[in-house]
Amino acid sequence: MRRYKFTISGNKYNVEIKSLEENVAEIEVNGTTYQVELGHEIKTPQTPKLVRYTPPPPPKAPVLITPGLSLLKAPLPGTIISISVEPGMQIKMDQPVLILEAMKMENNIFAEKPGIVKTVRVAVGDTVMQGDILIEIE
Repeated sequence: MRRYKFTISGNKYNVEIKSLEENVAEIEVNGTTYQVELGHEIKTPQTPKLVRYTPPPPPKAPVLITPGLSLLKAPLPGTIISISVEPGMQIKMDQPVLILEAMKMENNIFAEKPGIVKTVRVAVGDTVMQGDILIEIE
């Protein structure tokens, strides 16, 4: 039927597939005949593809944002591992508000202005991308 030549660890093998019925093949290797039962095909898993979120361009018309509202955004992609503030809490400028793990390193994220925490948009364990809004400060 078909003939193949294999070299395995320096040893040469002449292989001929004599017959193939369903999942049983009769093969001859260097003159010796074997009955081989074929298993199922082993599929290699595909590597998942990371699709980075690209935010849409800002609208041309002004967006209604409360005066003095500050949006604290993720500086890089990562996972939230700790949050030290909650809505209604008074915070100072440069106060640590959460810890973001990125590339196996913990990164403290600090308040960019003093004020009151309006909303916390993330939870411990959330995965965020660069530019995602984490906390709103009034």
